[in-house]
Amino acid sequence: MKTAVIIGAGPAGLTAALELLRRSDVRPIVLEATERIGGISCTIRHNGNRMDIGGHRFFSKADRVMEWWTELMPIASTENGSGFHTIRYQNQERLITAGTDGASDPDLVMLVRPRKSRIYFLRSFFDYPLALNVQTLRQLGFWRMIKIGIGYLRAKIFPRRNEKTLEDFLINRFGTELYLTFFKSYTEKVWGVPCDQISAEWGAQRIKGLSLRTAIAHFFKKTFSRKKAGGIAQKSTETSLIERFLYPKYGPGQLWEYVAALVKGKGGEVRMGWRAGKLRVEGPRVVSVDAVDDQGIWHTIPADYVFSTMPVRELIHSLDVEVPENIRAIADGLIYRDFITVGLLVDRLTVTEPDGGPLRDTWIYIQEPDVLMGRLQIFNNWSPYMVADPSKVWIGLEYFCYETDGLWNMADDEIARFAIAEVEKIGILKSDQVRDSHVVRVPKTYPAYFGTYDRFDEIVRYMDRFENLFLVGRNGMHKYNNQDHSMLTAMTAVDQIVAGKIDKAALWEINTEQEYHEEKK
Repeated sequence: MKTAVIIGAGPAGLTAALELLRRSDVRPIVLEATERIGGISCTIRHNGNRMDIGGHRFFSKADRVMEWWTELMPIASTENGSGFHTIRYQNQERLITAGTDGASDPDLVMLVRPRKSRIYFLRSFFDYPLALNVQTLRQLGFWRMIKIGIGYLRAKIFPRRNEKTLEDFLINRFGTELYLTFFKSYTEKVWGVPCDQISAEWGAQRIKGLSLRTAIAHFFKKTFSRKKAGGIAQKSTETSLIERFLYPKYGPGQLWEYVAALVKGKGGEVRMGWRAGKLRVEGPRVVSVDAVDDQGIWHTIPADYVFSTMPVRELIHSLDVEVPENIRAIADGLIYRDFITVGLLVDRLTVTEPDGGPLRDTWIYIQEPDVLMGRLQIFNNWSPYMVADPSKVWIGLEYFCYETDGLWNMADDEIARFAIAEVEKIGILKSDQVRDSHVVRVPKTYPAYFGTYDRFDEIVRYMDRFENLFLVGRNGMHKYNNQDHSMLTAMTAVDQIVAGKIDKAALWEINTEQEYHEEKK
């Protein structure tokens, strides 16, 4: 039997492992350096409460991914209108009789969740995307709205022809005034550098189909359409504008922990606390992987195939061949943005909905320039099962930083105090309402589109020479993608192994926001 060594137990790595077991005679051995399953799609547990790192909407324009998710975790339906109490399977009988891996545990279900995200700016909430209503006009002021309109028209008539930077990309789609009001400050919080130093490719990767025109069209369609909300496919809707999405009952990690259990149950391995150290190369193939286990003991694992989701910089240094100096220099110049989430359990938030009820947002973009916080999640609204006590509000305050920053290197209790002070400063809560806190650091969360990224194609061409090595996933490809894109890269790699026809270019052509290959076909 052949063996595939898979570096990383995130969405890409675990998808590759399960697909290999389902469709080939290749046995996967997954090496995960941490004790967490799911990569950044894990679920963090703390005192009975659960945290979703970064927020994961289970939505994809690729039918293959949507079917993969719901085959494993059927969609829950309700009869009482609340969405949470009476759960039955829509597809359970079909899934079980088809002999698939569909879940039989009533907790292994996907909830259908409403999407609501807003921008917090000028100490008030703005719809995301901006709605053309009286409230928005009152909040921004008549003169600023006029400037937004003029800026947009100017961008359409006189666009920036040579669209090299993210600033060029955003101004061409939204106009200068809207860019300065709602995009520049937040984006620079995320990346820590000016927008005119970030490649336009970031915009193409994340918000390709979104513009002021599409946002306005979506607003009118939503406002005047008589149709009720339909299914969850929404394939004609730009991803940033979707209104419903799937979500595992206990967070994204619940799905990936289940997938890991299936991999082990089918004869694969998932080795936790094992870190890949050296990839041994003979000619055009990687023949083995040296890894250190959780006891500090080194092992050599023979490999017929290798899937890597480790950061590209680390992968280049792990090769036991003489890597050309220019490739090593490009890899060393790649930049990653790190991430901190501060979970806070509070009695109540100071701000409410206009009807006086609790906020219904899944996450809120914090546009205020006087705080470092970039985003705020309300875990109760992702799934009520994320919080142990439904009378409390369980939120996550998100910070983007580097491992060298002072914030990253503070003690956990210092970070918690800092975060509480910030969220109180902007009027979201009172510090005396906080009952518990938990700090989670995630290194290399966001591969950056600056540094030496403009030469990344040289790395792609160099790595393609290793015929049995597949780079998949977000860090594996240094692409800021969503989990469905990461899964598609893994699925495509397995397709090629099964077919016996390797085409690495097909992996790199998969793009989050543009048409997927199956839609093109």
